[in-house]
This record gives sequence, C-alpha cells and structure tokens, in this order.
Amino acid sequence: MKKAKHSPIFSNRQEPHTIIIARGETIRHFTLRPWAAILGGTLAFALAGTYLIATSYLVFRDDLISGSVARQARLQQAYEDRIANLRTQLDQVTSRQMLDQQLMDTKVAELIQRQKSLTERHDKLVPLLQRAEHAGAAIPPEADNNAPMDSNGDDVVKAEDDGFYGIDPIITGPTTATRKPVPPREDDKSKRGVDKAELLLKKVNTSLTDIEAKQVAQMQALSNTAYENADKIMEALAATGVKPELDGKSDTGGPFIPAGSVAPFDAKLNDLDQALERLEGAKALAKTIPISNPVPGMPVSSTFGVRKDPIIGSMAFHSGIDFRAISGSSVKATANGTVTEAGYNGGYGNMVEIDHGNGLSTRYGHMSQILVSVGQKISIGDVVGKVGSTGRSTGPHLHYEVRRNGTALNPAGFLTVGREVAAEL
Repeated sequence: MKKAKHSPIFSNRQEPHTIIIARGETIRHFTLRPWAAILGGTLAFALAGTYLIATSYLVFRDDLISGSVARQARLQQAYEDRIANLRTQLDQVTSRQMLDQQLMDTKVAELIQRQKSLTERHDKLVPLLQRAEHAGAAIPPEADNNAPMDSNGDDVVKAEDDGFYGIDPIITGPTTATRKPVPPREDDKSKRGVDKAELLLKKVNTSLTDIEAKQVAQMQALSNTAYENADKIMEALAATGVKPELDGKSDTGGPFIPAGSVAPFDAKLNDLDQALERLEGAKALAKTIPISNPVPGMPVSSTFGVRKDPIIGSMAFHSGIDFRAISGSSVKATANGTVTEAGYNGGYGNMVEIDHGNGLSTRYGHMSQILVSVGQKISIGDVVGKVGSTGRSTGPHLHYEVRRNGTALNPAGFLTVGREVAAEL
C-alpha cells in the first residue's frame, strides 16, 4: 500500500487514504473513508467485547448460578424463619388467650357458685327475718340493701373506650406534645379485654363479699336485739314473781359437732334462731301474765289495800283496783287464759274469773254484761264483758283483781311491768 502524494498546487487539501492491492497483472485499490474506519473500529471493539463477555460468562457461569441459588436459599430461609416466628407468636397468643379464657371461666364459675350460695342463704334467712319482724325485733335499715354496688354507688362497671390509643413507651414527657399515639396491637387489645374482665369480676367478687358480710352483720344485730328484748321482758316479768326457765340446761343433747366445722353464716343463723326462740318464749310468757290494762285509758278511782269502805264508811281491805269508766265500755282480758267463772257473784256483781296458769288468775267485777262462758279460751285483749255497776257498787266502774294461788296481789305492779315492756311486746 502506497500513500498518495500531495499535489503542489493543492498542498492544503488532504487526499483520502487509498489501499492498493496488486496481484500479478491485476491491480485493485480501495479508498478508505474516515467514517468507514471509525465504523470498522467500532465493530471490531464490539466483537471483541462480546467475545470477552461470552468467554467470561462461560468461565464464571457456575459461580454465578451457585451465588444466585445461595441467595435465593438465604431469602427462602429468612422467610421461613419469619413465618415460623410468626407462627410461634400466634401459638403463644392463642395459648395465652386459652389460659385467660380458662381462668375467666373458673372465676365466673366461682362467682356463680357464690351467688347460688347467697341465694340459698337468703332462702334460709327470709323465714327468720319474718319471725324477727313478727316478734318485734328491730331489723337494720340496710337489710334490703343487698344489691352489688361499687364504692361510687354504681351497680355496673363502666368499660373503657374501644378506640383507646396507647402511648409510645419511647416518647415520654410531662406534656401532651411529647406523647405519640400508636394504634393498639392485637395482643394489646386482648390484654386490655382480659384486664377489663378481671376488673369486672373483681368488683362483682367484692360486691358478693360485701353482701355476705352484711348478711352476717345483720344476723348478729338481730340476734343481739332479740336477746336484749327477751332479757328486758324476763327482767320485768321477774317483778311479778314468775321466773320460768326458758333456757333450761336439762333434757338437752345432740351429736357433738366441733365449732370449727360450722360455717360462720350457719353459726350466726343458729344463734339468730335461738335468740328468736328466746324472744318468742319471753313474749309468750308475757301474754300469760296479767300485765295489760283491762280498760285502756281509764283513770284509777280506788287503789289496792286498806281504804275507807264507800258503802258503810269503815276501814276495809280493798282486794283490787277500781277503774272509773263509762257504763257499757269494753272490758278486756289482761292475759291469755281460760274462763273459770262467769256469772253473778255476791258483792262482785257480774264477774268473770280467768285462770292464766302459774297460779295466776284475774277477776273482773261489777260488769253490766258478761260476754264469755266457763271453759272458754281467752287471748289477751279479748272483750270479756261491759262496764257496769252491779253488786256492791256506788256507780259505773270496773273492779279488777290479780290473784296468785287465791291470794290477792296489787294489780298496779303488774300494770307497771306492762308499761315497761310495752315497746318490746
């Protein structure tokens, strides 16, 4: 290949490169353009680069494939570990929820059993409360206050808002500007639900405990009141000379039961039953002793003892007391008993005599009308006749006597006892 010479006339013009190929008598030449050279060089570099890349791929293909497989294996292992971790957390949450549910079921079952026990206690207590009311024992005003209530008087537990957002534990501070609301997680919601349920069960348990304590306290108060009233009645009746043994120590028995084996409620229940029996016995005894007034509200015109006889004017023994009353007024029995005499009896005029037991009897004289008959059972307050002025009498009045084994006693002492125990009776 020869390079063309520059013409002296056109010395500033560059001639294109020419490639001459000679073979024998054949001569060929090619003109090499710049763009063709650039294109050829580019293609050559491209082919060389492609060759190098292909060669590199063939050489490093196994390593690349192994690396890709290892990376995919690592990703798969990470995903599997994450899934296993999530499953473990789910199992833990499920197990905790099951344990919480079992715990709640156990607590609810205990509360139901306690409520059932309270109902059974109430059924046992109601008859005694009715007996106490009938016997006149004061029932505490809180006896009807058995509804479960909290310290504020509410009978329900207010739940928190379900839309509550917790406080991010990382961001803390004294002002609300530093508090960051974060949505609650599922386990947080579950724990909050369990906390609410536990709070509710705790309040219900506290209310049931309060009810049990109130029942025991009320029974104790009723027992004390019944014993006190019975003692007052018995002490007052002792002034009349009647001293029966309501709680005798003889003729008693029963199986031996250790004190610790009896529940506090049952012990208080038995104590209340005994107290009511004592009070009822004292009241029943009081009704057999003539301590009531035969003509309530009427004044006494003549007392018991020695006095000036209203007929002959000389001193004489007055075996009873006289009540000034309007003729026809009702005369009432002063105690339970049986009529032993009903008719005209000399100076007594129309008279009724009633036997009350324990050697006690009463007489009602000068009546205008007798309304009972011999052998008739009489209750305290029954009308036995009408006030009059029959027999040895100067005007309408009631002659009233109290006798023990036939001996006249001063009725005023019995009437005083009646006034003392009137509130308890």
